[in-house]
Amino acid sequence: MDDRTLEALGLAEAPRDHPLAYPGAWPAASGLLDGDRLLPLDRLTHDDRTPVLSVGSNACPAQLRHKMAEFGITSPVPMVRTRVTGVGVGVSAHVSRMGYVSASPFDAPGAVRELFVIWLDAEQLAVVDASEGVPVPGGNYDRAWLPRAEVRIELETGESLPGAHVYVNRHGVLHDGAGAPREHPGQRALINELLLESARLRELFGGTAEDFCARARADAGLCARGTWLLAKERRVTASGLERFVGARQDGRPGTGASPLPSS
Repeated sequence: MDDRTLEALGLAEAPRDHPLAYPGAWPAASGLLDGDRLLPLDRLTHDDRTPVLSVGSNACPAQLRHKMAEFGITSPVPMVRTRVTGVGVGVSAHVSRMGYVSASPFDAPGAVRELFVIWLDAEQLAVVDASEGVPVPGGNYDRAWLPRAEVRIELETGESLPGAHVYVNRHGVLHDGAGAPREHPGQRALINELLLESARLRELFGGTAEDFCARARADAGLCARGTWLLAKERRVTASGLERFVGARQDGRPGTGASPLPSS
């Protein structure tokens, strides 16, 4: 048996098929996603590719495999485990048509997390951009450049990257009730919390996490109403990363997105 397959490594389930498992299983170490296998990496940086910091299912090999397969892309994707200072993992202020409420980054000076950087070639980047809605006005995310001066992304060698791209939610992130971005606790716990907090959300999506996922996956219009309700109930705040939208890798600032009002 090939012990490098996603199945053998326990990485074969994608959140798009199992929404309550979001963000999906992440690798224990850096690796090269090559079709249905996760192989050892020979290097941690790839100057001919674009580094993208992943805070949700883009760090799940099975989810990435699905995204690439939809467009017939078979080229390998390097996935590098990093130590990141300055970014928190919050809750997107939108309901995904995949049946879950996804993770979104927020500005968290001093916070330290282990996250993956995926290194994408031009075709792969276009696929992931499209999956996040970057090219369309009504999409959920913008892609932003986080410079080293603001966010430190450290490799296992101790080297830090000059920066990396990240997907910033155009809807903002959910807050914790006191105005600060809410940490993503995992899908089942999050949905149960949201349903407990909102009778109107229960009316739309049912009383259990299973109900929520099933109804969201079946009805894109319902997802849009759920997204609207999150804002209507004043659960949304800015991520603090909007200022990096449009920023360039040469260090020149971007115009940024219009910040959302804080609750």
